[in-house]
Amino acid sequence: MTEQRFKAFDQLATLVLVVKADNRVLFANASFEDVMGLSRRSLQDADVPGLFVDEARLLQAIEGARRHDFSALRFDDQLKRQGTDAFPVHVVVASSDQPDEVLIELLPQETQSRQDREERQLEHAQANKELIRNLAHEIKNPLGGIRGAAQLLQLELDTRSDLTEYTQVIVREADRLQTLVDRLLAPHRRPHVVGNVNIHEVCERVRTLILAEFPKGLQVRRNYDISLPEFRGDMEQLIQAVLNIAHNAAQALVDRIAHGDAEIVLCTRIARQVTFVKQRYKLALELHVIDNGPGIPEEIKDRLFHPLVSGRDGGSGLGLNLAQTFVQQHQGLIECDSQPGRTDFKILIPLP
Repeated sequence: MTEQRFKAFDQLATLVLVVKADNRVLFANASFEDVMGLSRRSLQDADVPGLFVDEARLLQAIEGARRHDFSALRFDDQLKRQGTDAFPVHVVVASSDQPDEVLIELLPQETQSRQDREERQLEHAQANKELIRNLAHEIKNPLGGIRGAAQLLQLELDTRSDLTEYTQVIVREADRLQTLVDRLLAPHRRPHVVGNVNIHEVCERVRTLILAEFPKGLQVRRNYDISLPEFRGDMEQLIQAVLNIAHNAAQALVDRIAHGDAEIVLCTRIARQVTFVKQRYKLALELHVIDNGPGIPEEIKDRLFHPLVSGRDGGSGLGLNLAQTFVQQHQGLIECDSQPGRTDFKILIPLP
């Protein structure tokens, strides 16, 4: 009967304990078993506070939950594990709808940090999107006026006058700024065209384009999981997103390309029971774009997806921001792990 009541907890990636009136384990889910390296049977009736490093604090939290002193209490602690190091967790203690039962949810601190990071990334992306849209529109109108005024002035000047050179500079620079504004607004203007997407078609298109631009000194290797299913999405947006990442990687490999040992790897995998942006998915697509370049400069790692941030001289700083926007329109996210000699951009997109 207990197994049936708590069956849904086994689908969670977080660790869950249900505590009885005597502060012993009534139920431990599969994730808790995995972390502790113990079977559910051996955990049954174990003393719950004794499983934690700070026993007194856990006991106090359990008693407070039974008295309904709070809806949920959060704090950090560590799980004791036999024969290995303690396991740091973020603890959430809450009362149950059953008398004297208490629910304890445990998030590995790495998972908690990742969720916090994803939330910040999403908030920054939304704020950046609004800022870019408003700023681009504010620039666009006076820019058109400046260009038009320069053209009228040019008509008034003698064609042999040296002053026409200055009006031409104004027109050219206005056009350059207009191109930048159009690029900033591009992801917000283009409709989201949904169809069946084969991620390997996306990868092959990107591979062809990169090798056409960098035909010598660069190898683009495939490492595909061909069992990946098709999914609904906007193929052109996804090609642009992956291309922006791969193109950045190729430009960072300029020195290795000169030596002939530059490499980009396009790797696809299936991820199971993953959680990102506080949502649980049974299946997700993982697409890795890995290069053997110098790595991302430390000073821009935290601002990597912000608009107009670039680690390369002459870079617009828009490529990764646009990639992030397109992936987020597929309810996905982009993560980056970088050190000298290996940079890995991972695109995660939920699958049905």
